[in-house]
Amino acid sequence: MGTPGRTAPTGPAPERVLTLPNLISASRLALVPVFAWLALAGQDLWALAVLAVAGASDWLDGVLARRLDQRSRLGELLDPSADRLFILVTLVVLTVRDVVPLWLVLAVVGRDLLLALVLLVLTFSHVGPLPVHFVGKAGTFALLYAFPLLLLAQWAGAVGDTAGVIGWAFAWWGVGLYWLAAMIYLRQGFGEVVRRRRRA
Repeated sequence: MGTPGRTAPTGPAPERVLTLPNLISASRLALVPVFAWLALAGQDLWALAVLAVAGASDWLDGVLARRLDQRSRLGELLDPSADRLFILVTLVVLTVRDVVPLWLVLAVVGRDLLLALVLLVLTFSHVGPLPVHFVGKAGTFALLYAFPLLLLAQWAGAVGDTAGVIGWAFAWWGVGLYWLAAMIYLRQGFGEVVRRRRRA
């Protein structure tokens, strides 16, 4: 993953597999079922701890990839995949527990389905994957911060009330930025297809 401002570097990424950032991203993927089991079992403190570790690794793997010069094609694929899977599973779990409404799941899943369709069109048009945009990373960042706060909001008292307000602020911003990023990707993808056809 990385910080919200991380964008894909220019030029092809090296074909490296066993790098520290990739191991961190893979570990985050492994935490997805752990969080789901803990949250569904009502072990909220442990579930919050897993979310905190996942959020920290989201920042850490991007920093290490840049500072250690360990950027790789696998990392560019693994990082957003871990993001999306964690967001999807967390949303489903929180919906099952009536922490968040169904529309939030549909808004996030609908956006990802739209981008999957765009990626399919780009692939058939022989256009490479679009670079990660700041807005998309910011949306992911906001959603990953929203989830532990919304889970914490289930606690009674001032802590839960405050967490709920802040958590929903992050959730609204996250969904808004998520869809704004989708519009940016659509515009970029359409522009690349048009340019390739003109050159052809």
